[in-house]
Amino acid sequence: MKRPNIIFIMADDHAAHAMSCYGSEINETPNLDRIADEGMVLENCFCVNSICAPSRAAILTGKHGHLNGIKTLSDRFDGRQQTFPKILQAAGYQTAIVGKWHLGEGGHSSPTGFDYWNVLPGQGDYVDPVMIKNGEEVQYKGYVTDIITDLSLKWLQERDPQQPFMLLCHHKSPHRPWIPSKAHASMYSDTDIPLPKTFNDDYSNRSQAAKEARMRIECDFNYIDLKLEPPTGVSEWTSIVPPEDLDGFSLKPAESDEAVTFSSHRELKEWMYQRYIKDYLRCIASIDDNVGRILNFLDTAGLAENTIVIYTSDQGFFLGDHGWYDKRFMYEESLRMPFVVRYPKEIEAGSRHNAMALNLDFASSFLDYAGLEIPEDMQGVSLRPIFRGETPADWRTSMYYRYWMHLAHHYVAAHYGMRTERYKLIHYYGEALGTAGSIDESKEPEWELFDLHADPDEMKNLYHDPVYKDLVQELKTELYRLKDEALDFE
Repeated sequence: MKRPNIIFIMADDHAAHAMSCYGSEINETPNLDRIADEGMVLENCFCVNSICAPSRAAILTGKHGHLNGIKTLSDRFDGRQQTFPKILQAAGYQTAIVGKWHLGEGGHSSPTGFDYWNVLPGQGDYVDPVMIKNGEEVQYKGYVTDIITDLSLKWLQERDPQQPFMLLCHHKSPHRPWIPSKAHASMYSDTDIPLPKTFNDDYSNRSQAAKEARMRIECDFNYIDLKLEPPTGVSEWTSIVPPEDLDGFSLKPAESDEAVTFSSHRELKEWMYQRYIKDYLRCIASIDDNVGRILNFLDTAGLAENTIVIYTSDQGFFLGDHGWYDKRFMYEESLRMPFVVRYPKEIEAGSRHNAMALNLDFASSFLDYAGLEIPEDMQGVSLRPIFRGETPADWRTSMYYRYWMHLAHHYVAAHYGMRTERYKLIHYYGEALGTAGSIDESKEPEWELFDLHADPDEMKNLYHDPVYKDLVQELKTELYRLKDEALDFE
């Protein structure tokens, strides 16, 4: 049987609730929806650590960060270890990665297992980016999402048509600071994006970790985030912290001759949200257009029937939900990944599945479709039966999550937890534990419990409610079972 080609498209920080096939109230994504309409939507796909490098390493290796060496953004990936591209390459697949790598360059952190790699150094730039092509720096002119797609299509056109291929097309967008292309710069200019219903969350009856996190819409953006001109002598990377009394307070958009003044903090917060969310959605519009280019190429080249196409993101993102941007927390908006997949030979068009999938499962799934043995030390399982519309009797009903980067960047406390179909239990253990990039500052340990059926927005912590005492013990038992199963003994 002819082995399928695989195109794995991944964005950075694209929340599922910013895709119309997931019922988004703020966005339309027609080309991403085309994958969903011609394939399957996974309703419950989650990451095991909601931050870029750890998620990418988990995807490559099929292992949790404490085993693959990437627990935080400060860890460096050891490219000598086993990854699914290496296994596919050894089995005769042509392999390529274009775009976001974000696991460090140099030494053992450059991409391995790829016949061709052309990646952004670090975060990379939105405009006229430098990229590293098989070890050599090259500067490209234009917008990064277009360039990544151009290079991906060029590699597809020049590949050996007699061999199966695996292409990782990994976009920088819509990562902060959300710089849109010129083609999409004026989208939404004449409309306001609806506010999320938890926009004015005051974090009452929740953890101190939620109260203390520094990712709030109203006071943690910097000038470059919102495309504002900073005051004289102030860096564009400085956070915009408005005074208690707004008398005389104003902000000047970079594209305007006029400063904007505010009469209330609520008005200011909503104005900042609009600046943020419109640029975020404009960045996604570029991705959607470019995914359409790849789908059209597959049609024209006669490759669509035998090519698995996947679109996902490395984690979710807060789109003003709980008054936040960024990710890291185990809350739903951050934990949940979009995942749509098309493979006409095996996946029913327009299907959806509720089974719990993890980013740990991607590597095993790719190897399964290639007809290759899945290594025993991979901690994920193949999603192939799920894609067929089946649910194996022993399929997982709970998952384990761990965020290690204690108090760094956005002052989010390290935590681990578990999620079932209905409940979520989170433990903020309050210590850095020597992890790279963390801040060595102790916090009082605390717990959160949410009933996702009764409280899908996770606004009410039930941990201290005596009614849930027995349930807490059951969930803790399962949490520690999952922790041991993950071989996480720290």
